[in-house]
Amino acid sequence: MTHATGTASVITGAAARVVDAVKVYGSGDTEVRALDGVGVAFPAGRFTAIMGPSGSGKSTLMHCAAGLDTLTSGAAFIGDTELGALGDKRLTMLRRDRIGFVFQAFNLLPTLTVAENITLPLDLAGRRGDPAWTDSLIDVVGLRDRLHHRPAELSGGQQQRVAVARAFAGRPDVVFADEPTGNLDSRSGAEVLGLLADTVRELGRTVVMVTHDPVAAAYADEVVFLADGRLVDRMEAPTADRVLDRMQRFVGEGPRSPRTARSLNDTAERKNPS
Repeated sequence: MTHATGTASVITGAAARVVDAVKVYGSGDTEVRALDGVGVAFPAGRFTAIMGPSGSGKSTLMHCAAGLDTLTSGAAFIGDTELGALGDKRLTMLRRDRIGFVFQAFNLLPTLTVAENITLPLDLAGRRGDPAWTDSLIDVVGLRDRLHHRPAELSGGQQQRVAVARAFAGRPDVVFADEPTGNLDSRSGAEVLGLLADTVRELGRTVVMVTHDPVAAAYADEVVFLADGRLVDRMEAPTADRVLDRMQRFVGEGPRSPRTARSLNDTAERKNPS
């Protein structure tokens, strides 16, 4: 079943999900259980933020859900496709065709123009793409007057907008964003976060974003919270204050590692500097 949002149709249900996800690094005394039985679905047509203190497993969850890393046990799905059942070649093709990525580093090719960077994944895959879709995407990210510029001629915020447009160019089932505003100032970061929200609401896309920042999480439709490798809470219609309050409550709820407590204190200090 599909439903229309803005100029696009999207499949309803879960764009991505993990079931009983366990990820263990090392063994014996050095074993680290980065994910400990996590089960979570990321709905299609929604903007979901993954939050948690440093060491909570949020980036590991994203990497495993996106097929960038493999689970020790459990299963990860894009739509109805189980990633663990795919060989390397088919997994590479799935990531290319059905998943988009936005990272802290913009990863633009300096010799290409904005337009060429946006369509690069399609060009590498030998796909023509949809000119009308690309055109609407350029308007959403506000880059029409920069299409013939090269990355060195753009601000950091503009470069990240190019990276966002590139991630959506092939109409992927889901775009994973890992701390996408980590290298930006607050104003540029707000522009990029607003852009991610707009692609969901105006173009019917799906975004899953890892962040440590309550202000960034407030742009999402829903926040899922991890602590010590476990899913501990979900929050609809988040605000920065509610997210920060929930993060701080983790300190008083059950055993937490010293690293978790330090990370929560650092988050609170960034939000409420003395």
